[in-house]
Amino acid sequence: MKSLRTLQKLFWIILLLSCLAFLPGSSPAAPVGTYDQARFYARGDEFDYVRWGWQATLSKFEQGALGINRYLSEAQQKQVVLDYIELVRQSILTESQIKQVYSDPNVQNPQQQSQPLRDQLSYLDDQLSKTAPLAESILQQQISAVLADLDLTTLGQPIPPVLFQVTPLPKALIISPRDVIRQDAFVSLQADLALEEIVRLEDQISREMNVSTLVEDVGGIGMYPTMVIRTTNLSFLIEVIAHEWIHNYLTLRPLGWNYDTSPELRVMNETTANLAGKEIQQAVFERFYSELLPKPTASSANSQVNPPAATQPQEPVFDFRAEMHETRLKADELLAAGKITQAEQYMEDRREFFLQNGYGIRKLNQAYFAFHGAYADTPGGAAGRDPYGPAVVELRQKSPTLAAFLKRISRMTSFDQLQQALQSGD
Repeated sequence: MKSLRTLQKLFWIILLLSCLAFLPGSSPAAPVGTYDQARFYARGDEFDYVRWGWQATLSKFEQGALGINRYLSEAQQKQVVLDYIELVRQSILTESQIKQVYSDPNVQNPQQQSQPLRDQLSYLDDQLSKTAPLAESILQQQISAVLADLDLTTLGQPIPPVLFQVTPLPKALIISPRDVIRQDAFVSLQADLALEEIVRLEDQISREMNVSTLVEDVGGIGMYPTMVIRTTNLSFLIEVIAHEWIHNYLTLRPLGWNYDTSPELRVMNETTANLAGKEIQQAVFERFYSELLPKPTASSANSQVNPPAATQPQEPVFDFRAEMHETRLKADELLAAGKITQAEQYMEDRREFFLQNGYGIRKLNQAYFAFHGAYADTPGGAAGRDPYGPAVVELRQKSPTLAAFLKRISRMTSFDQLQQALQSGD
């Protein structure tokens, strides 16, 4: 039975690679447009998905052939994952300490001074290279089990199988017109691109194409196997894995296949993946890591019964989402009135305002909102007044289960269909 399941996975991987390998950062063949022009300027800096995909797939084949995770108890599997997270934490901390040594002007010989830390980092990287593949296999297995619990499998098998690899992620070059907030191109760049090169590329494309540009980091890429950011936050890690698996799931259905057809479909896709990713993450924690779930505190329980005593007025807390939402609305208003220069100056002024309140945003422009505004599962923020995200949230609220929601929305190819579904009340 185990060998049959392995053969099934291999079959689906081979079948799906032909469909999914070239999706990230690509567009259908067409006359030269914004995407093609951006790639012209970014040539030499683009991320090589084909090479990465084959290397990752071979790695997953090796992991599946070994199948070490099948011989571990549930408690042992959980400990492997937690040990992996701790190794990542120590590695990131050690890297930070090395950077501090090299940035300290009082250190005369940073290479010698940092040698013990670099030895420690080498040891940690060696341990990670041994632990990460097993931890990834376990997380794939755990998420697959939860997908079966949620009725998101076929004969007990997620299609496509859950496969991911933690890896340095390509950076995203986002391009928007200057007169309206809209993502016209997404080009994946090399993960280790220096900031100087990023700024040069942004400025060149902005100048030559008269567009708004931004190079931004991402948390995951819906490649196959999916690409996931390194993190010490297990909750976030599982959510990103689930989010990217949902993209692969949708790619085999009309909604995902038409991801790039229109801005509203992109928002519908990303909002669906956000909602589902969070629900799957919560279900994985409840089943496998319940001890890590936040516990209700006595103070919070008492506060529901006894109102807090009167206290001195406190300074208002800076609300990032509310302030960002206000910024988006005002920028949209200025752009709609044709005041492009004023809108861009306003966004730069607001960027400085965010910086003064502890939020270091490198660029706040049309491209920023075009990228971040697509993740509209939470009210406010960068999404503006677009109705697409809230409509997806409403459909999820009206659906009895996550599976029913995904089955329904995955068949849609337009925002009109989503509106009709909400109006029908079915």
